[in-house]
Amino acid sequence: GARRQRFPCSSFLAPLSLCFSSGVHITSAAWSESSRTGCDAVSSAAIRVLDLSKRFQLGESLRSQSLRESLARAFTSRARRDKEPNRRDHIWALRDVCFEVAEGEVVGIIGSNGSGKSTLLRVLSRITTPTSGSAEIRGRVASLLEVGTGFHPELTGRENVYLNGAILGMRRAEITEKFDRIVEFSGGEDFLDTPVKRYSSGMRVRLAFSVAAHLEPEVLIIDEVLAVGDVSFQNRCLGKMGEIARGGRTVLFVSHNMAAISSLCSRGILLRDGRVEHDGPTLSAVKRYLSPEVSAPREGHLARSDDEAITLVNLETVTSEEEPLDVLLSGQSVVFRLLVHSKIKIGNSTLSISIDDAFGVRVAILTNVFFTAPLSIEADYNLATCHVPELPLAAGRYHFSIKLTGPDGVLIWAPQIATVQVEKGDFFGSGKIPDGSWVGSTLIKHHWEVEHVDESSADV
Repeated sequence: GARRQRFPCSSFLAPLSLCFSSGVHITSAAWSESSRTGCDAVSSAAIRVLDLSKRFQLGESLRSQSLRESLARAFTSRARRDKEPNRRDHIWALRDVCFEVAEGEVVGIIGSNGSGKSTLLRVLSRITTPTSGSAEIRGRVASLLEVGTGFHPELTGRENVYLNGAILGMRRAEITEKFDRIVEFSGGEDFLDTPVKRYSSGMRVRLAFSVAAHLEPEVLIIDEVLAVGDVSFQNRCLGKMGEIARGGRTVLFVSHNMAAISSLCSRGILLRDGRVEHDGPTLSAVKRYLSPEVSAPREGHLARSDDEAITLVNLETVTSEEEPLDVLLSGQSVVFRLLVHSKIKIGNSTLSISIDDAFGVRVAILTNVFFTAPLSIEADYNLATCHVPELPLAAGRYHFSIKLTGPDGVLIWAPQIATVQVEKGDFFGSGKIPDGSWVGSTLIKHHWEVEHVDESSADV
């Protein structure tokens, strides 16, 4: 079996966000109890987490106090609870988290901000201790968590590379053998003998990632730190992570980049409010995370006219075969279905779906004005459908607004009632995926031709 130790990092390194160790065993509950939980035991598990919970105190610090301070705090807390009975004095960042990761598995941890992703990785990296439950990692571990930290600021880049290699358990000869590759990958040759405290945040992250990737730990834990580097370095990092994954090492990867998660990870764990909401194949986890969010009032509808005669009941996206779509892809066929209920018949009406980008800039509008005769809304339930043969939106998050207009003017205006994530797709059918902000928000089908012409026929 692999070596295991309790908090083997020395105290001055514990707060650092780039942490190496020859094994981790954080526990407040025996692993022998795993048979009583929903976790299936995996004999070759590199990471095992059992009923892990982490609670943070809200308000003032609870460090050591005198007897007088403790009594004063007790009376103050009692008075505050009587005055504000619903006031919370703590928050659960993680609650009963349970999963196992097999050796050589690459797992993506996804979720919205505040869902507990970073707290989970900080517990696994021994930066913070759990409130209850247990976690175990077998093998040498490298963790790259927070932007701009991870090295001793007074040491040079060269010295930090050797220091972290030694902490990882490598001999000096091993580090020297990989040193040139580490420096070349980071692109910091000119600053190698400069103290790290003078590095920019991007330079520190580049060197930290290079060290973590090249010193070959059995387990690599990476938080969303790659956003600091430029686009070129981000692509190199993702390529290196793919190489690490193919090399059979275990990786835990936290990112908001669903394309990176989908391409690198074979499994996804979705956290929501500190709990595991979904654990399964990457595609299913990403689909669940990116499911279109529709904010509806309490009555269960999207919007109503001022006189409450007309109600927008529901908006959904389906395929041409009427299968529900949780995630939209650039270039795919999409059908928007809007359910409308009216107490009166309305002739000569117009329906529009406006599409705005994340900054609120209008990028497209779907309306019957340009193509069909005015619609007629009957005094009952009405299902309006809008067919889009090839969705012309580039990858990104978009806000949908709906307007219903009658003969006498606007009946309903529902701004940004739905937020939808569009993922990259093969829009042009060439196998080359439009990616990056340089392509804009809207994709247009087109083609190029070049032909040779004689100088005499050229209008120069």
